Amino acid sequence: MRRAIGALAAGAALIAVTGATARTDKAVDVIIRGGTIYDGSPDKPVVGDVAIRGDRIVAVGRIGNIAARRVIDAKGMIVAPGFIDPHTHADSFLRSTDPAVRVNAAWLHQGVTTVMIGVDGNGTPDVAADSGKLAASGIGTNIVPFVGFGPVRQRVLGQDARAPSATELDAMKALVAKGMCEGAVGLSAGLFYAPQSFATTDEVVAVAREAAIRGGLYDTHQRDESSYSIGLLGSVEEAIAIGRRAGMPVHFAHLKALGVDVHGQAGAVIAAIDAARRTGMEVTADQYPWLASGSNLDASLLPRWAVDGGGAALLKRLDDPATLARIRDEMQENLRRRGGPGALLLIAEGFPWTGKTLAAVADEWKMDSRDAALRIIRQSIEAKIGGQKGGGTAVASFNMAQADVDVLMQQPWMVTSSDGSDGHPRMFATFPEKYARYVRERRVIDVATFIRQSTGRTADIYKLDRRGYLRPGFFADIVVLDPAGYAPRADYVRPRELSVGVQSLFVNGALALDEGRTTGVTAGRALLRPRPPGCPG
Repeated sequence: MRRAIGALAAGAALIAVTGATARTDKAVDVIIRGGTIYDGSPDKPVVGDVAIRGDRIVAVGRIGNIAARRVIDAKGMIVAPGFIDPHTHADSFLRSTDPAVRVNAAWLHQGVTTVMIGVDGNGTPDVAADSGKLAASGIGTNIVPFVGFGPVRQRVLGQDARAPSATELDAMKALVAKGMCEGAVGLSAGLFYAPQSFATTDEVVAVAREAAIRGGLYDTHQRDESSYSIGLLGSVEEAIAIGRRAGMPVHFAHLKALGVDVHGQAGAVIAAIDAARRTGMEVTADQYPWLASGSNLDASLLPRWAVDGGGAALLKRLDDPATLARIRDEMQENLRRRGGPGALLLIAEGFPWTGKTLAAVADEWKMDSRDAALRIIRQSIEAKIGGQKGGGTAVASFNMAQADVDVLMQQPWMVTSSDGSDGHPRMFATFPEKYARYVRERRVIDVATFIRQSTGRTADIYKLDRRGYLRPGFFADIVVLDPAGYAPRADYVRPRELSVGVQSLFVNGALALDEGRTTGVTAGRALLRPRPPGCPG
């Protein structure tokens, strides 16, 4: 396997920039020449060069004739910091036993060099062990881990819908403190999903404070993006209140107005966030450029009380006629929220229903769409209980209004994320989809905003050390892309097609994509935060 080119020599001087030209007598590993440089800041782009030595950028500007092992002609190309994806489900790649899969080509071909993991409240509190294992195995992109409210609650309370005792709450707080001390960037929560949904606001605040006092942010798949429980606006206010009470920044994951009941409410969401920001709170969000969300039938259609206690408890409820009738009644309302069974595309790979809508499957099986969904859910649970691979419940849910997506994208506190999950094209194509559709085709935002939302602004939100900008001394995560050819290939019918248009991609100074093809290099690192004060060791 090819390795990264060297390491930055200890004490090596950075190339100084005097006037318009950077000069040095010291050779570099790579010069990217003549590209249009968007450095990750709000500044206007400039035409110039970028020099790399080891894993660092050593010059940005007009560089004279110095020796370089490799010169990349970037004339007519965009040169930018490697993109940062703050909300991903890249585990099927990063945790693969196959080194070729761990390259994480789905993200590399979008120009992404860093991904956040453990999102939606799913991050393990065993941050050091997990991150160390991933990095040691060889991964193609950098990773930034969260400690997750879900595993923390499950370790202490299991799947139960109840409040913790004082002793149990202390145990949960200790797990969050452990994860933060081991380098997590903050606490991730997914209050929409059981059993996290069983937690009260007070419980979340108490646990979140452990991340806050150690410098972390609160990253949330909020409790309700629609009208399931407290409503979209009530949920936005709850998330802001959690951050205010815990004393920490708040970041909304994949912010949206989901479902017919809340279409048009993006303006009110923006007003609530802006109001909090005017008080001095740090409140930000990320967003993907698709009109369909990704979830599963369980979370989309089942009432939360029905999954109290986990899968086995759900099966018992389904076997009771009276309880089943109640579940079906509530599922009907959830179907309506989601736009009906025709708006739910089943996307789990390798099942008879893959690529069909729930409505089409119900027609084939000659049954009500609710019963078709329950049949798929039951099959998945029974497979898991029997020690087999479950699954099959993943859906793309077409539930967003274009006007809401557009106005959210234009906010100064918004950044780009994929929420990349198996079976949805957002895993392979989010960043080029945003560029092709919202920059070039529809002109909702411009190129500079797209780059800023994919690089420097994201690095600032998560306080990533020397990432997200093209500056001397920063790590050499760099994308070179063709502005006319950068485009998605994945769609809802073929969701696993690699994107095109990235000509070169550097991860920590190593060439991960060369002339549009993966090199096999796995130069990704675990970007753990420095140990906060008050941590043992």
